[in-house]
Amino acid sequence: MKNHKPSTDEMFIHRYTRSQALADGALVDVSQMAQEAGFRLHVAMTSAAWADAVAWTDDDTRRQTPQDESGRLWDVLWMGRIAAQRAGGNSVVTVRLHRVPRDGRDKLPRLTALKMVMCHGDEGEPVLTIMLPAED
Repeated sequence: MKNHKPSTDEMFIHRYTRSQALADGALVDVSQMAQEAGFRLHVAMTSAAWADAVAWTDDDTRRQTPQDESGRLWDVLWMGRIAAQRAGGNSVVTVRLHRVPRDGRDKLPRLTALKMVMCHGDEGEPVLTIMLPAED
């Protein structure tokens, strides 16, 4: 065993798959609406990006301004599609959009940025993940 070269599977102590992240809620699958917005790949958002840019309740509407999650998600995906088209094939793209912060008081949208990363899914297929700029 002196010259044993470990296989890729032997080099990992633990592997956290995209499927596991979707199952446990670390990622939110947004592929259905993403397809309507023109994406051809599987698209997911991190739970933190979802909480920042998409999450909205009836209580938020009563306190702040009338909105809903599907409209907020559409805005993220549409602006993501535009950013991807302008990116010219880059695997990491900054998505800038205006959204009302979910803070209980603001009624006007503010500029925010998200990061969209093209990487490989569990089977090596290309996938997109939308996340906060500081997330990996």
